[in-house]
Amino acid sequence: VTYLSGDYYTEETYLNLKKNIEGRSASSSIAPDVVYYLSTPASLYEGIVTQLSENGLLDDSDGTKKRVVIEKPFGSDLESAKELDASLSKILSEEQTYRIDHYLGKETVQNILMLRFANMIFEPLWNNKYIDNVQITAAESIGVEHRAGFYEQTGLLRDMFQNHMFQMLGLVAMEAPSSFDADSIRDEKVKLLKSIRPCSPGEVDEYFVRGQYDSSDTMNGYRSEDNVNEKSVVETFAAAKILIDNWRWKGVPFYLRSGKGLAKRVSEIVITFKQVPHSIFGGSGDGLMPNKLVLNVQPEEGVSLSFNAKQPGPKLCMGNLNMDFKYADVFPADKADAYARLLLDSMLGDQTLFIRKDFIEKAWELLTPVLKAWKARGDDGLELYPAGSWGPESSDELLNKDGLKWHKS
Repeated sequence: VTYLSGDYYTEETYLNLKKNIEGRSASSSIAPDVVYYLSTPASLYEGIVTQLSENGLLDDSDGTKKRVVIEKPFGSDLESAKELDASLSKILSEEQTYRIDHYLGKETVQNILMLRFANMIFEPLWNNKYIDNVQITAAESIGVEHRAGFYEQTGLLRDMFQNHMFQMLGLVAMEAPSSFDADSIRDEKVKLLKSIRPCSPGEVDEYFVRGQYDSSDTMNGYRSEDNVNEKSVVETFAAAKILIDNWRWKGVPFYLRSGKGLAKRVSEIVITFKQVPHSIFGGSGDGLMPNKLVLNVQPEEGVSLSFNAKQPGPKLCMGNLNMDFKYADVFPADKADAYARLLLDSMLGDQTLFIRKDFIEKAWELLTPVLKAWKARGDDGLELYPAGSWGPESSDELLNKDGLKWHKS
């Protein structure tokens, strides 16, 4: 492992890099493919890619592949995303562009496809006839810490929803792809986003909630963090109710929430099934707990299925039991880091777990009206919540209006 240091904007940096790569190629019997990983602010993408191109570092006339990995966030709204894509597409083809989202490298996220499409017991039930609601949570117990400067420019909705949350939503709700190849899978995820009911500016309060963590006994509030404006209206929590207008999901609400400074670090997808139509054990079945399938993404990757069963004893008493599967228990060997998996895929030229430009544009199309409405309102509607809690009360009310509650992790 070696490294070169240099300025992003200096031609000498790229000439030195080219010389280094050529030296390595000369010592190998096979000309190597090259991956450029731009783990930099998005504002630098265009300049770096331009320099790579002008200095011959993207030249593939020798038969080798030249690929560029780009970090999120890809743009800050629909307009900026389109502008960034237009500038990069003048130099890079879509086949060369790898937009990385580390959530897609996590085992449980990848396993959603296997769970749904490799097991007959799940997919027949994966529709509005049997599923009552779906909840997707990505919670962090820490604050923004050293990312305060980034958050002041970005906020939670841009940081988490446009990529992580919508990617998980796509895998959970998309139709079965025709085959297990990159474009087939990504086609279905884009179709799913196109089926989401758009939210007009006047409906933002009905379907979206925003909050900001305040000081508590255990943590300073967001506005007390270094490099944060003391009157900042940047959200550190967001929740949404998503409706999907297609045959499979019509009438099933999808609830998404993510935030900083919450009670627990957890990322999970909770599929709650409908109640039995009639209970033969007395009553209408209201006393029975609904079946839940919980996909744990972090910190402990695994799957849990809850079901009702009789408790031991002479009386007919029902109890809710869980069947739990944890990857660490079955596969004790250390798993590869999510980034390691994705970077390996980029080296292999596999784009299955990378994001295509049409997905990004559609995601921004859905979220940009919300961002504009929040910006226009300032702090009106921004609810403070104590650090260490589960977010603002309006997040609970979002579900209470439908007679539901957030799953207790």
